[in-house]
Amino acid sequence: MHFPARSLSLLVLNKAEQASAWTPAEGPGSPSAAASVKMAYQTFQQEYLQIPVVTRAYTTACVLTTAAVQLEIITPFQLYFNPDLILNRYQVWRLITNFLFFGPVGFNFLFNMIFLYRYCRMLEEGSFRGRTADFVFMFLFGGLLMTIFGTFVSLVFLGQAFTIMLVYVWSRRNPNVRMNFFGLLNFQAPFLPWVLMGFSLLLGNSIIVDLLGIAVGHVYFFLEDVFPNQPGGSRWLKTPSILKMLFDTPEEDANYNPLPEDRPGGFAWGEGQRLGG
Repeated sequence: MHFPARSLSLLVLNKAEQASAWTPAEGPGSPSAAASVKMAYQTFQQEYLQIPVVTRAYTTACVLTTAAVQLEIITPFQLYFNPDLILNRYQVWRLITNFLFFGPVGFNFLFNMIFLYRYCRMLEEGSFRGRTADFVFMFLFGGLLMTIFGTFVSLVFLGQAFTIMLVYVWSRRNPNVRMNFFGLLNFQAPFLPWVLMGFSLLLGNSIIVDLLGIAVGHVYFFLEDVFPNQPGGSRWLKTPSILKMLFDTPEEDANYNPLPEDRPGGFAWGEGQRLGG
């Protein structure tokens, strides 16, 4: 079949236009894809850095520990609480790592991480706002009591009990908050630890962990919030000054009068007395 030269040129142009119209989308290495990845990373970084420092450090340590176990970099046998190994073989890291592992990735892990992050952050941004040293001291006090009690009840991982302690302290400090549990139960906040314990019982889990967290949380709440306000009571839990020096910003002296060059704006140039005034 014979085509005129003009028809052939139009046919070639049409084929070229169709090819340009079906040009594949830009791949992962394209500038726009790299910009999207960079923007997503910056958004994640911004949101991550907005988490209060103690909550951010603890939840990150828990996630990284679980990830290391999941990737078989370490094993739970290197993490669990064992007084004999701590005292006789000086494996002191177990005093900390047993609070960081919540089991393999699954429903139980996600459930604990959600509660840990939520109530740890609400405590740090609520009753402990501006009191990071006091919050760290609560962690140390609660961890010490759990370690002592855990020796007698043969618990090898104390992270779940620590989460219940945080939930208990928050619930007692927010007694008027209404709670809803999976859309089934409505109750006041102080009942939340007991509802969680009942949920654990329904799942067939041991409630010793929940009872330990409730007991330690109650001891802290009583010594910190109840006993100092009783007739003849006093404050037994005092945050060490070294923690305040490390975590709290120094308070400004209300009587401090800065030098002119230290004031906002520096010297008041050009604000002298008007001649003849």
